[in-house]
Amino acid sequence: MTLSRRWFLKGATLVPFVASLPLTTGCADDDAPATVFVHGVASGDPTPTALIIWTRVSTAPAGAAVDVVWELSTDDFATIAATGTVSTDAARDYTVKVDVTGLTPGARYGYRFTALGETSATGAARLPPDGALERLRLGVCSCASLAHGYFHAYRALAAQELDAVVHLGDYIYEYGSGEYGETRAYEPAHEIVTLADYRTRYAQYRRDADLQAVHAAHAFIVVWDDHEVADNSWQGGAVNHQPETEGAFADRKAAALQAYREWMPIRDSADGHVYRKLAFGDLVELFMLDTRLLGRDVQSDVGGPPLEDPARTLLGAAQEAWLATELPASTATWRLIGQQVMMGQLPQFVNPDAWDGYPAARARFFDLIEQHAIPDVVVLTGDIHSSWAMDLTRDPTDAAAYDPATGRGALAVELVTPAIASPGLPESFAPTIAERLAENRHLKWVEVSRRGFLVLDVDRARVHGTFHHLDDAHLIVPEPTDLAVAAEVEVRRGTPRLIKL
Repeated sequence: MTLSRRWFLKGATLVPFVASLPLTTGCADDDAPATVFVHGVASGDPTPTALIIWTRVSTAPAGAAVDVVWELSTDDFATIAATGTVSTDAARDYTVKVDVTGLTPGARYGYRFTALGETSATGAARLPPDGALERLRLGVCSCASLAHGYFHAYRALAAQELDAVVHLGDYIYEYGSGEYGETRAYEPAHEIVTLADYRTRYAQYRRDADLQAVHAAHAFIVVWDDHEVADNSWQGGAVNHQPETEGAFADRKAAALQAYREWMPIRDSADGHVYRKLAFGDLVELFMLDTRLLGRDVQSDVGGPPLEDPARTLLGAAQEAWLATELPASTATWRLIGQQVMMGQLPQFVNPDAWDGYPAARARFFDLIEQHAIPDVVVLTGDIHSSWAMDLTRDPTDAAAYDPATGRGALAVELVTPAIASPGLPESFAPTIAERLAENRHLKWVEVSRRGFLVLDVDRARVHGTFHHLDDAHLIVPEPTDLAVAAEVEVRRGTPRLIKL
């Protein structure tokens, strides 16, 4: 059975970042509403000595440039650890993104901005240490369709004690109001195509109080998926792009990615690529991959070559070469791979948009792990609005080559985070799908309907994953709702096999 993606979708521990830092605005008049920094603050891509900090001047005088003062402090701004001034203007949509360097490894920083007589909200982030680290706690999330509901999951993620949030894409959606979800209307109301459109959509998202709260509470490590441009994108086009009425895809893609870099707290690369690695002491190296826009060939179900074509690529030659060098060189206890689309096989439901649609590329990734004997690899995935935990093996149906009880034949494990707000399968379908999926020997747990996020607790002995889900009935009402633990799994060091707890 072929199931299209669109059908499927329709010690040295890091302490909590935000423990003592206020998440309030600092207007000159405490009773006046914020007008300059309406879109909040954010941070991202922490290294032992550097941090991206972000904000936007939301009200600027008639196109003029605005000087913005930024400050970092380790003691609630009793003293200033780092400060500077940066100018922003309409050319970058009045966003402010500063790569602050020369910071202290392992330190927890508060940060804020001042411009036009107003001081922003305070954000918080902690840098990873430069050496030994015993524990790490990461949030993992993706897929926030504003039209399908409120971001209660972001609010709950903000309240978690985390060292960073890994966001695996679909941060925004490109559709017009009513085209995909009807709970909240979009700005602009039409499908976004131009640079002005994408900027307006990011501005709407970043006014959301729940999204502001999670950005202020935790540093983000982000990568794009398809909806940051258009549904089912590849390097040269997208299913949801019609050149006859929407112009050249290259122009749309360039506009979308410019807005992304302006609005997201990501460290810019010289050539614009977003694949990169970040180290958390000697415990974790996190490799962020782009399986969507850099080197992906067109999907086989929309005009691409057959699935079996060995030349088909998902990452592209340059990114594959980078990974082939960097992954074997890692000396961390754990190697986490943050990427967009499901890597594990699903023989019953072939998804041409996932690694199932690029089996030669998946085989090359498995070859890399096997040939270099790379241990303790955990793949983190978003995209499909559902929760999965599985072993990664070359052929899960081959009982001679793979034993799920012992992990023999497994090369890594994969954890797929549920969506923040985007819809999974209707709950009425869930029992039938779950029954079919239970035939998969490598699949340890799956839930196809609920929204939420994943939390990873990492130490020297294991990676423990906790899936948090919310009641979908609460997704369409603005009042906050509690999340419940849906499942817990873990992989133990030296054995690439997931255990359902």
